[in-house]
Amino acid sequence: MTSLKKIARLAGLLYLIVDITGYYSIMYVPSKIVVQGDAVATANNILANEFLFRTGIVSFLICNLIWVFFVLILYRLFKQVNEHQAKLMLALMLVIIPIAFVIEIFDITSIMILKGEIMKAFEPEQKHDLAMLFLNIHRYGLVIFNIGGLWFIPFGQLVYKSGFIPRIFGILLIIGGIGYMIESLAFLLFPSYHSIVLQNIGVSYGVGELSIMLWLLIKGVKEHEQKTG
Repeated sequence: MTSLKKIARLAGLLYLIVDITGYYSIMYVPSKIVVQGDAVATANNILANEFLFRTGIVSFLICNLIWVFFVLILYRLFKQVNEHQAKLMLALMLVIIPIAFVIEIFDITSIMILKGEIMKAFEPEQKHDLAMLFLNIHRYGLVIFNIGGLWFIPFGQLVYKSGFIPRIFGILLIIGGIGYMIESLAFLLFPSYHSIVLQNIGVSYGVGELSIMLWLLIKGVKEHEQKTG
């Protein structure tokens, strides 16, 4: 049980790092840089805040490197609960990592265009439009990345069955996984309604993620024998 508690707390710590670096790169930096529908203002913000923009790129890469270790620790924690579901969770978590590294190339390309490192013959307006195009491709890539939130469902099932983590967290994670899917599909199919869907659905996976992360980090596991099945 002591070993299991240490593994759980390590998982919680890695989850915290993933959340912090992910929030910084996906939410904070774009909020300071990107002006939707205004390529010129966005380009000027990138050039005026180049270091901030680059820290967002680095933060996202760190986030996904830590994610690899988090995935393996989480699998180690739950493989004795149900190995089949743990492998499914592992596969769904790992499949999004290549997507994360690929989409970051578009942010790197956008700043190279604006700084004149490539496409030097293009006019400033063309550079602004191209940079905005790559930033939008990156944004759509994040939507595909978020579809990977489907991993919450087997994760929630494992938590529910485990016996060493309260079942309520498993239920919240399953709801969160469904929320991720609804939000991503809304963005792809009904983009004009995405903001409305996000306002109503976003809390579903936010609560699930935050609660399980804090439980793993602070509590670890409940003080009784682990269930398997």
